[in-house]
Amino acid sequence: MGTPKAHLSFFENVSSNFDKAAAFTSHPKGLLDQIKACNSIYAFKFPIQSQRGYEVILGWRVEHSHHKLPVKGGIRYSEQVNEDEVKALAALMTYKCAIVDVPFGGAKGAVKINPKKYTTQEVEQITRRYTAELIKKNFIGPGVDVPAPDYGTGPREMAWIADTYTAFNPGQIDAMACVTGKPVTQGGIRGREEATGRGVFLGLREACNYREDMKSLGLTTGLAGKTIVVQGLGNVAYHAAKFSQEEGSLIVGIALSEGAIYNPKGMDVDEVVKYRKESGSILDFPGATNIANSVDALELECDILIPAALEDQITEANAPRMKARIVAEGANGPTTAAAEEILLKKNVLVIPDIYVNAGGVTVSYFEWLKNISHVRFGRVGKRFEQTAYERMLRAVETATGKSFSETERQAIAHGADEIDLVNSGLEETMIVAYDRIREIWKKNPKIPNLRTAAFISAINKIATCYFELGIFP
Repeated sequence: MGTPKAHLSFFENVSSNFDKAAAFTSHPKGLLDQIKACNSIYAFKFPIQSQRGYEVILGWRVEHSHHKLPVKGGIRYSEQVNEDEVKALAALMTYKCAIVDVPFGGAKGAVKINPKKYTTQEVEQITRRYTAELIKKNFIGPGVDVPAPDYGTGPREMAWIADTYTAFNPGQIDAMACVTGKPVTQGGIRGREEATGRGVFLGLREACNYREDMKSLGLTTGLAGKTIVVQGLGNVAYHAAKFSQEEGSLIVGIALSEGAIYNPKGMDVDEVVKYRKESGSILDFPGATNIANSVDALELECDILIPAALEDQITEANAPRMKARIVAEGANGPTTAAAEEILLKKNVLVIPDIYVNAGGVTVSYFEWLKNISHVRFGRVGKRFEQTAYERMLRAVETATGKSFSETERQAIAHGADEIDLVNSGLEETMIVAYDRIREIWKKNPKIPNLRTAAFISAINKIATCYFELGIFP
Protein backbone atom coordinates (compact mmCIF):
# COMPACT_ATOMS: atom_id res chain seq x y z
CA MET A 1 0.00 0.00 0.00
CA GLY A 2 1.17 3.47 -0.86
CA THR A 3 1.37 6.32 1.58
CA PRO A 4 -1.93 8.24 1.69
CA LYS A 5 -1.91 11.77 0.36
CA ALA A 6 -1.60 14.54 2.93
CA HIS A 7 -4.18 16.62 1.09
CA LEU A 8 -6.91 15.41 -1.25
CA SER A 9 -7.91 17.49 -4.25
CA PHE A 10 -11.50 18.73 -4.52
CA PHE A 11 -12.50 15.90 -6.88
CA GLU A 12 -10.70 13.36 -4.69
CA ASN A 13 -12.68 14.63 -1.70
CA VAL A 14 -15.94 14.12 -3.60
CA SER A 15 -14.81 10.65 -4.71
CA SER A 16 -13.80 9.79 -1.14
CA ASN A 17 -17.26 10.71 0.12
CA PHE A 18 -18.77 8.67 -2.71
CA ASP A 19 -16.71 5.60 -1.76
CA LYS A 20 -17.73 5.85 1.91
CA ALA A 21 -21.39 5.82 0.89
CA ALA A 22 -20.97 3.16 -1.80
CA ALA A 23 -19.72 0.76 0.87
CA PHE A 24 -23.24 0.80 2.35
CA THR A 25 -24.83 -0.27 -0.97
CA SER A 26 -24.89 -3.65 -2.72
CA HIS A 27 -24.40 -2.36 -6.29
CA PRO A 28 -21.75 -4.04 -8.48
CA LYS A 29 -18.34 -2.37 -8.69
CA GLY A 30 -18.70 -1.70 -12.42
CA LEU A 31 -21.91 0.25 -11.85
CA LEU A 32 -20.38 2.24 -9.01
CA ASP A 33 -17.35 3.04 -11.18
CA GLN A 34 -19.68 4.26 -13.92
CA ILE A 35 -21.66 6.48 -11.56
CA LYS A 36 -18.47 7.99 -10.09
CA ALA A 37 -16.64 8.68 -13.37
CA CYS A 38 -16.89 11.89 -15.42
CA ASN A 39 -18.40 10.86 -18.76
CA SER A 40 -17.18 13.78 -20.89
CA ILE A 41 -14.48 16.39 -20.31
CA TYR A 42 -14.10 19.19 -22.85
CA ALA A 43 -11.14 21.55 -22.34
CA PHE A 44 -10.51 24.19 -24.99
CA LYS A 45 -8.81 27.50 -25.72
CA PHE A 46 -9.95 30.42 -27.82
CA PRO A 47 -8.51 33.85 -28.66
CA ILE A 48 -10.07 37.23 -27.92
CA GLN A 49 -8.93 40.79 -28.52
CA SER A 50 -9.00 42.85 -25.32
CA GLN A 51 -7.73 46.28 -24.36
CA ARG A 52 -4.40 44.59 -23.57
CA GLY A 53 -4.09 43.00 -27.01
CA TYR A 54 -4.77 39.41 -28.05
CA GLU A 55 -5.32 36.87 -25.29
CA VAL A 56 -5.89 33.13 -25.23
CA ILE A 57 -8.72 32.11 -22.89
CA LEU A 58 -9.00 28.66 -21.29
CA GLY A 59 -12.41 27.08 -20.80
CA TRP A 60 -14.00 23.79 -19.73
CA ARG A 61 -17.29 21.97 -19.82
CA VAL A 62 -17.53 18.71 -17.90
CA GLU A 63 -20.53 16.40 -18.23
CA HIS A 64 -20.29 14.05 -15.29
CA SER A 65 -23.28 11.76 -15.80
CA HIS A 66 -25.58 11.01 -18.74
CA HIS A 67 -27.93 8.73 -16.79
CA LYS A 68 -30.51 11.47 -17.40
CA LEU A 69 -30.58 14.17 -20.06
CA PRO A 70 -30.14 17.05 -20.25
CA VAL A 71 -27.20 17.47 -17.93
CA LYS A 72 -27.22 20.57 -15.75
CA GLY A 73 -24.64 22.77 -14.07
CA GLY A 74 -23.34 26.31 -13.70
CA ILE A 75 -20.54 28.20 -15.41
CA ARG A 76 -17.83 29.65 -13.17
CA TYR A 77 -15.56 32.61 -14.07
CA SER A 78 -12.46 32.55 -11.89
CA GLU A 79 -8.69 32.91 -12.22
CA GLN A 80 -8.23 30.10 -9.69
CA VAL A 81 -10.42 27.52 -11.44
CA ASN A 82 -8.87 24.30 -12.76
CA GLU A 83 -10.03 21.05 -14.33
CA ASP A 84 -10.11 19.14 -11.04
CA GLU A 85 -12.45 21.75 -9.58
CA VAL A 86 -14.79 21.62 -12.58
CA LYS A 87 -14.91 17.81 -12.39
CA ALA A 88 -15.72 17.95 -8.69
CA LEU A 89 -18.49 20.51 -9.18
CA ALA A 90 -19.96 18.47 -12.05
CA ALA A 91 -19.99 15.34 -9.88
CA LEU A 92 -21.68 17.21 -7.03
CA MET A 93 -24.35 18.38 -9.48
CA THR A 94 -25.12 14.77 -10.43
CA TYR A 95 -25.66 13.74 -6.82
CA LYS A 96 -27.44 16.99 -5.96
CA CYS A 97 -30.01 16.55 -8.75
CA ALA A 98 -30.64 12.94 -7.72
CA ILE A 99 -31.16 13.83 -4.06
CA VAL A 100 -33.84 16.45 -4.80
CA ASP A 101 -35.43 14.43 -7.64
CA VAL A 102 -34.53 16.87 -10.40
CA PRO A 103 -34.35 14.80 -13.64
CA PHE A 104 -30.94 15.99 -14.87
CA GLY A 105 -27.45 14.58 -15.04
CA GLY A 106 -24.65 16.69 -13.57
CA ALA A 107 -22.33 19.07 -15.41
CA LYS A 108 -20.21 22.15 -14.81
CA GLY A 109 -18.38 24.75 -16.87
CA ALA A 110 -15.67 27.29 -16.24
CA VAL A 111 -13.65 30.05 -17.86
CA LYS A 112 -10.28 30.89 -16.34
CA ILE A 113 -10.63 34.67 -16.03
CA ASN A 114 -11.24 37.31 -13.40
CA PRO A 115 -14.23 39.15 -14.93
CA LYS A 116 -13.40 42.27 -12.89
CA LYS A 117 -10.27 42.74 -15.00
CA TYR A 118 -12.29 42.97 -18.22
CA THR A 119 -14.71 45.54 -19.58
CA THR A 120 -18.38 44.64 -20.00
CA GLN A 121 -17.85 44.35 -23.76
CA GLU A 122 -14.91 41.98 -23.24
CA VAL A 123 -16.85 39.78 -20.81
CA GLU A 124 -19.66 39.62 -23.37
CA GLN A 125 -17.18 38.70 -26.10
CA ILE A 126 -15.69 35.93 -23.94
CA THR A 127 -19.14 34.61 -22.97
CA ARG A 128 -20.43 34.52 -26.53
CA ARG A 129 -17.25 32.87 -27.82
CA TYR A 130 -17.35 30.31 -24.99
CA THR A 131 -20.95 29.53 -25.96
CA ALA A 132 -19.99 29.13 -29.62
CA GLU A 133 -17.30 26.62 -28.64
CA LEU A 134 -19.88 24.61 -26.68
CA ILE A 135 -22.28 24.68 -29.64
CA LYS A 136 -19.56 23.30 -31.94
CA LYS A 137 -19.22 20.14 -29.86
CA ASN A 138 -22.91 19.81 -28.92
CA PHE A 139 -22.16 20.63 -25.27
CA ILE A 140 -25.18 22.92 -24.93
CA GLY A 141 -28.86 22.62 -25.81
CA PRO A 142 -32.31 22.31 -24.15
CA GLY A 143 -32.23 18.51 -24.30
CA VAL A 144 -28.46 18.06 -24.11
CA ASP A 145 -26.68 20.33 -21.61
CA VAL A 146 -28.22 23.31 -19.81
CA PRO A 147 -25.79 25.70 -18.05
CA ALA A 148 -26.65 28.18 -15.27
CA PRO A 149 -24.90 30.93 -13.27
CA ASP A 150 -22.16 30.17 -10.78
CA TYR A 151 -19.36 32.12 -9.10
CA GLY A 152 -18.44 35.11 -11.29
CA THR A 153 -21.48 34.88 -13.58
CA GLY A 154 -25.11 35.93 -13.35
CA PRO A 155 -28.31 36.69 -15.31
CA ARG A 156 -26.45 39.00 -17.71
CA GLU A 157 -24.09 36.25 -18.87
CA MET A 158 -26.96 33.76 -19.12
CA ALA A 159 -28.87 36.18 -21.38
CA TRP A 160 -25.82 36.43 -23.66
CA ILE A 161 -25.57 32.63 -23.78
CA ALA A 162 -29.27 32.27 -24.67
CA ASP A 163 -28.99 34.94 -27.37
CA THR A 164 -25.89 33.32 -28.89
CA TYR A 165 -27.46 29.86 -28.87
CA THR A 166 -30.64 31.22 -30.50
CA ALA A 167 -28.60 32.95 -33.22
CA PHE A 168 -26.86 29.64 -34.02
CA ASN A 169 -30.18 27.74 -33.97
CA PRO A 170 -32.77 29.93 -35.73
CA GLY A 171 -36.33 28.68 -35.45
CA GLN A 172 -35.65 26.23 -32.60
CA ILE A 173 -38.81 26.67 -30.55
CA ASP A 174 -37.26 25.60 -27.23
CA ALA A 175 -34.02 27.53 -27.66
CA MET A 176 -34.52 29.65 -24.52
CA ALA A 177 -34.38 26.45 -22.44
CA CYS A 178 -30.68 26.07 -23.37
CA VAL A 179 -29.67 27.92 -20.18
CA THR A 180 -31.28 28.90 -16.86
CA GLY A 181 -30.72 31.79 -14.47
CA LYS A 182 -31.73 34.27 -17.17
CA PRO A 183 -33.37 37.64 -16.42
CA VAL A 184 -37.15 37.31 -16.04
CA THR A 185 -37.63 39.44 -19.15
CA GLN A 186 -35.50 36.97 -21.14
CA GLY A 187 -37.30 33.79 -20.15
CA GLY A 188 -36.09 33.58 -16.56
CA ILE A 189 -38.23 32.75 -13.55
CA ARG A 190 -39.12 34.73 -10.46
CA GLY A 191 -37.35 33.51 -7.35
CA ARG A 192 -34.25 32.14 -9.10
CA GLU A 193 -31.90 34.79 -7.73
CA GLU A 194 -32.60 33.95 -4.09
CA ALA A 195 -33.27 30.24 -4.69
CA THR A 196 -29.98 28.78 -3.42
CA GLY A 197 -29.99 30.94 -0.29
CA ARG A 198 -33.65 30.17 0.35
CA GLY A 199 -32.84 26.48 -0.05
CA VAL A 200 -30.09 26.77 2.58
CA PHE A 201 -32.57 28.44 4.93
CA LEU A 202 -35.26 25.81 4.31
CA GLY A 203 -32.78 22.96 4.82
CA LEU A 204 -31.56 24.51 8.05
CA ARG A 205 -35.09 25.09 9.28
CA GLU A 206 -36.06 21.50 8.58
CA ALA A 207 -32.96 20.14 10.33
CA CYS A 208 -33.60 22.33 13.37
CA ASN A 209 -37.18 21.10 13.66
CA TYR A 210 -36.10 17.61 14.79
CA ARG A 211 -36.19 17.73 18.59
CA GLU A 212 -34.13 14.55 19.00
CA ASP A 213 -31.29 15.86 16.80
CA MET A 214 -31.23 19.30 18.42
CA LYS A 215 -31.24 17.79 21.91
CA SER A 216 -28.14 15.75 21.05
CA LEU A 217 -26.42 19.01 20.06
CA GLY A 218 -27.53 20.83 23.20
CA LEU A 219 -29.83 23.12 21.22
CA THR A 220 -33.53 23.90 21.23
CA THR A 221 -35.72 23.25 18.20
CA GLY A 222 -36.36 25.91 15.56
CA LEU A 223 -34.18 28.66 14.14
CA ALA A 224 -35.46 31.40 16.44
CA GLY A 225 -32.80 32.62 18.86
CA LYS A 226 -29.95 30.67 17.26
CA THR A 227 -26.71 32.54 16.53
CA ILE A 228 -25.30 32.34 13.01
CA VAL A 229 -21.94 33.15 11.43
CA VAL A 230 -22.03 33.39 7.64
CA GLN A 231 -19.06 33.33 5.28
CA GLY A 232 -19.80 35.36 2.17
CA LEU A 233 -22.38 38.01 1.32
CA GLY A 234 -23.29 37.09 -2.25
CA ASN A 235 -26.63 35.70 -3.36
CA VAL A 236 -26.36 32.49 -1.37
CA ALA A 237 -24.96 33.89 1.88
CA TYR A 238 -27.09 37.04 1.85
CA HIS A 239 -30.41 35.30 1.28
CA ALA A 240 -29.64 32.43 3.65
CA ALA A 241 -28.78 34.98 6.36
CA LYS A 242 -31.74 37.25 5.55
CA PHE A 243 -34.37 34.47 5.63
CA SER A 244 -32.85 33.02 8.83
CA GLN A 245 -32.88 36.47 10.41
CA GLU A 246 -36.55 36.87 9.50
CA GLU A 247 -37.16 33.53 11.27
CA GLY A 248 -35.66 34.96 14.47
CA SER A 249 -31.99 33.97 14.20
CA LEU A 250 -29.18 36.35 15.19
CA ILE A 251 -26.49 37.01 12.56
CA VAL A 252 -23.50 37.50 14.86
CA GLY A 253 -20.64 37.19 12.35
CA ILE A 254 -20.03 37.91 8.67
CA ALA A 255 -16.78 37.02 6.88
CA LEU A 256 -15.66 38.38 3.50
CA SER A 257 -12.36 38.68 1.62
CA GLU A 258 -11.52 42.01 3.28
CA GLY A 259 -11.99 40.61 6.78
CA ALA A 260 -14.82 39.77 9.16
CA ILE A 261 -17.06 41.48 11.69
CA TYR A 262 -18.58 40.13 14.89
CA ASN A 263 -21.30 41.30 17.22
CA PRO A 264 -22.72 38.77 19.73
CA LYS A 265 -25.93 40.83 19.93
CA GLY A 266 -26.57 40.35 16.22
CA MET A 267 -26.42 42.53 13.10
CA ASP A 268 -28.99 43.46 10.49
CA VAL A 269 -27.89 41.90 7.18
CA ASP A 270 -29.44 44.61 5.03
CA GLU A 271 -27.70 47.30 7.07
CA VAL A 272 -24.35 45.53 6.59
CA VAL A 273 -24.93 45.31 2.83
CA LYS A 274 -25.87 49.00 2.70
CA TYR A 275 -22.79 49.95 4.75
CA ARG A 276 -20.50 47.93 2.47
CA LYS A 277 -21.90 49.61 -0.65
CA GLU A 278 -21.23 53.01 0.85
CA SER A 279 -17.81 52.31 2.37
CA GLY A 280 -16.47 49.54 0.15
CA SER A 281 -15.94 47.19 3.10
CA ILE A 282 -17.81 45.56 5.98
CA LEU A 283 -14.98 46.48 8.38
CA ASP A 284 -15.74 49.10 11.04
CA PHE A 285 -19.48 48.39 10.82
CA PRO A 286 -21.07 50.23 13.78
CA GLY A 287 -21.27 48.11 16.92
CA ALA A 288 -19.20 45.24 15.48
CA THR A 289 -15.65 44.09 16.20
CA ASN A 290 -13.24 43.72 13.27
CA ILE A 291 -11.47 40.42 12.60
CA ALA A 292 -8.48 40.90 10.29
CA ASN A 293 -8.26 37.33 8.99
CA SER A 294 -11.67 36.38 7.62
CA VAL A 295 -11.00 32.63 7.96
CA ASP A 296 -10.76 33.15 11.75
CA ALA A 297 -14.47 33.97 11.73
CA LEU A 298 -15.18 30.29 11.11
CA GLU A 299 -13.96 29.67 14.66
CA LEU A 300 -16.31 32.18 16.32
CA GLU A 301 -18.77 31.18 19.04
CA CYS A 302 -22.09 30.41 17.34
CA ASP A 303 -24.82 27.80 16.97
CA ILE A 304 -24.74 27.66 13.18
CA LEU A 305 -21.98 28.29 10.65
CA ILE A 306 -22.92 28.85 7.00
CA PRO A 307 -19.82 28.66 4.75
CA ALA A 308 -21.18 30.11 1.51
CA ALA A 309 -18.05 31.22 -0.35
CA LEU A 310 -15.71 28.68 -1.98
CA GLU A 311 -14.44 25.14 -1.41
CA ASP A 312 -11.85 23.97 1.14
CA GLN A 313 -12.65 26.54 3.83
CA ILE A 314 -13.01 24.11 6.72
CA THR A 315 -9.88 21.97 6.93
CA GLU A 316 -8.11 19.76 9.44
CA ALA A 317 -6.19 22.91 10.47
CA ASN A 318 -9.17 24.94 11.73
CA ALA A 319 -11.80 22.25 12.36
CA PRO A 320 -10.49 21.43 15.89
CA ARG A 321 -11.05 25.06 16.96
CA MET A 322 -14.53 25.50 15.52
CA LYS A 323 -17.33 26.08 18.03
CA ALA A 324 -20.44 25.87 15.80
CA ARG A 325 -22.84 23.01 16.55
CA ILE A 326 -24.29 22.98 13.01
CA VAL A 327 -22.52 23.59 9.69
CA ALA A 328 -24.80 24.25 6.70
CA GLU A 329 -22.72 24.07 3.52
CA GLY A 330 -24.06 26.90 1.38
CA ALA A 331 -21.01 26.63 -0.89
CA ASN A 332 -19.88 23.61 -2.88
CA GLY A 333 -17.26 21.54 -1.06
CA PRO A 334 -16.37 23.93 1.79
CA THR A 335 -15.43 21.07 4.14
CA THR A 336 -12.59 18.66 3.41
CA ALA A 337 -13.02 14.96 4.15
CA ALA A 338 -10.38 15.12 6.91
CA ALA A 339 -12.07 18.14 8.51
CA GLU A 340 -15.43 16.40 8.55
CA GLU A 341 -13.94 13.48 10.47
CA ILE A 342 -12.85 15.96 13.13
CA LEU A 343 -16.26 17.66 13.23
CA LEU A 344 -17.95 14.28 13.49
CA LYS A 345 -15.91 13.43 16.60
CA LYS A 346 -16.96 16.80 18.06
CA ASN A 347 -20.65 15.90 17.49
CA VAL A 348 -21.15 18.69 14.93
CA LEU A 349 -24.11 18.27 12.57
CA VAL A 350 -22.91 18.94 9.01
CA ILE A 351 -25.76 19.55 6.56
CA PRO A 352 -24.02 18.66 3.28
CA ASP A 353 -23.75 20.78 0.15
CA ILE A 354 -25.24 18.09 -2.09
CA TYR A 355 -28.50 18.62 -0.24
CA VAL A 356 -28.63 22.09 1.27
CA ASN A 357 -27.10 23.83 -1.78
CA ALA A 358 -29.69 22.30 -4.14
CA GLY A 359 -32.18 25.18 -4.10
CA GLY A 360 -30.60 26.78 -7.15
CA VAL A 361 -30.82 23.73 -9.40
CA THR A 362 -34.35 23.04 -8.18
CA VAL A 363 -35.60 26.45 -9.30
CA SER A 364 -33.47 26.19 -12.46
CA TYR A 365 -35.49 23.05 -13.19
CA PHE A 366 -38.67 25.09 -12.79
CA GLU A 367 -37.28 27.68 -15.22
CA TRP A 368 -36.42 24.95 -17.74
CA LEU A 369 -39.96 23.59 -17.46
CA LYS A 370 -41.34 27.09 -17.97
CA ASN A 371 -39.24 27.54 -21.12
CA ILE A 372 -40.25 24.12 -22.48
CA SER A 373 -43.95 24.70 -21.78
CA HIS A 374 -43.89 28.33 -23.02
CA VAL A 375 -46.22 29.56 -20.28
CA ARG A 376 -45.62 31.43 -17.03
CA PHE A 377 -46.45 29.48 -13.88
CA GLY A 378 -49.75 30.68 -12.42
CA ARG A 379 -50.99 32.29 -15.62
CA VAL A 380 -53.61 29.64 -16.41
CA GLY A 381 -55.07 28.98 -12.95
CA LYS A 382 -54.48 32.10 -10.83
CA ARG A 383 -57.75 33.94 -11.54
CA PHE A 384 -59.81 30.74 -11.42
CA GLU A 385 -58.42 29.92 -7.97
CA GLN A 386 -58.95 33.47 -6.75
CA THR A 387 -62.58 33.50 -7.95
CA ALA A 388 -63.25 30.12 -6.31
CA TYR A 389 -61.80 31.34 -2.98
CA GLU A 390 -63.93 34.51 -3.20
CA ARG A 391 -67.06 32.38 -3.61
CA MET A 392 -66.10 30.34 -0.56
CA LEU A 393 -65.58 33.49 1.52
CA ARG A 394 -68.94 34.88 0.48
CA ALA A 395 -70.58 31.56 1.39
CA VAL A 396 -68.92 31.63 4.82
CA GLU A 397 -70.02 35.25 5.33
CA THR A 398 -73.59 34.37 4.37
CA ALA A 399 -73.67 31.32 6.64
CA THR A 400 -72.05 32.93 9.69
CA GLY A 401 -72.87 36.60 9.35
CA LYS A 402 -69.17 37.38 9.79
CA SER A 403 -67.55 39.89 7.42
CA PHE A 404 -63.91 39.56 6.43
CA SER A 405 -61.76 42.68 6.23
CA GLU A 406 -60.08 43.58 2.94
CA THR A 407 -56.70 42.49 4.34
CA GLU A 408 -58.11 39.11 5.40
CA ARG A 409 -59.86 38.74 2.06
CA GLN A 410 -56.64 39.37 0.11
CA ALA A 411 -54.70 36.94 2.28
CA ILE A 412 -57.24 34.13 1.94
CA ALA A 413 -58.58 34.64 -1.60
CA HIS A 414 -55.19 34.81 -3.27
CA GLY A 415 -54.56 32.88 -6.48
CA ALA A 416 -51.02 31.51 -6.73
CA ASP A 417 -48.66 33.52 -8.96
CA GLU A 418 -45.30 32.38 -10.31
CA ILE A 419 -43.27 33.38 -7.25
CA ASP A 420 -45.77 31.64 -4.93
CA LEU A 421 -45.55 28.40 -6.89
CA VAL A 422 -41.76 28.55 -7.18
CA ASN A 423 -41.31 29.10 -3.44
CA SER A 424 -43.89 26.41 -2.62
CA GLY A 425 -42.19 23.92 -4.95
CA LEU A 426 -38.77 24.70 -3.50
CA GLU A 427 -40.04 24.31 0.08
CA GLU A 428 -41.66 20.97 -0.74
CA THR A 429 -38.47 19.75 -2.43
CA MET A 430 -36.16 20.70 0.44
CA ILE A 431 -38.42 19.27 3.15
CA VAL A 432 -39.02 15.93 1.40
CA ALA A 433 -35.35 15.51 0.46
CA TYR A 434 -34.12 16.19 4.02
CA ASP A 435 -36.62 13.81 5.56
CA ARG A 436 -35.54 11.02 3.17
CA ILE A 437 -31.84 11.59 3.84
CA ARG A 438 -32.38 11.68 7.60
CA GLU A 439 -34.41 8.48 7.42
CA ILE A 440 -31.48 6.69 5.70
CA TRP A 441 -29.09 8.12 8.31
CA LYS A 442 -31.16 7.06 11.32
CA LYS A 443 -32.12 3.64 9.95
CA ASN A 444 -28.55 2.32 10.01
CA PRO A 445 -26.44 3.25 13.08
CA LYS A 446 -23.27 2.51 11.09
CA ILE A 447 -23.94 5.39 8.68
CA PRO A 448 -21.80 8.14 10.24
CA ASN A 449 -23.46 11.35 9.05
CA LEU A 450 -25.92 13.12 6.79
CA ARG A 451 -23.41 13.43 3.95
CA THR A 452 -22.96 9.68 3.66
CA ALA A 453 -26.73 9.23 3.84
CA ALA A 454 -27.19 11.84 1.08
CA PHE A 455 -24.65 10.08 -1.14
CA ILE A 456 -26.39 6.74 -0.52
CA SER A 457 -29.69 8.31 -1.57
CA ALA A 458 -28.11 9.68 -4.76
CA ILE A 459 -26.25 6.46 -5.63
CA ASN A 460 -29.38 4.33 -5.24
CA LYS A 461 -31.47 6.63 -7.45
CA ILE A 462 -28.84 6.80 -10.19
CA ALA A 463 -28.28 3.04 -10.02
CA THR A 464 -32.01 2.50 -10.48
CA CYS A 465 -31.86 4.53 -13.71
CA TYR A 466 -29.14 2.26 -15.09
CA PHE A 467 -31.02 -0.88 -14.04
CA GLU A 468 -34.20 0.36 -15.71
CA LEU A 469 -32.25 1.10 -18.90
CA GLY A 470 -31.03 -2.49 -18.85
CA ILE A 471 -27.37 -1.41 -18.90
CA PHE A 472 -26.65 -3.18 -15.59
CA PRO A 473 -29.09 -6.12 -15.24
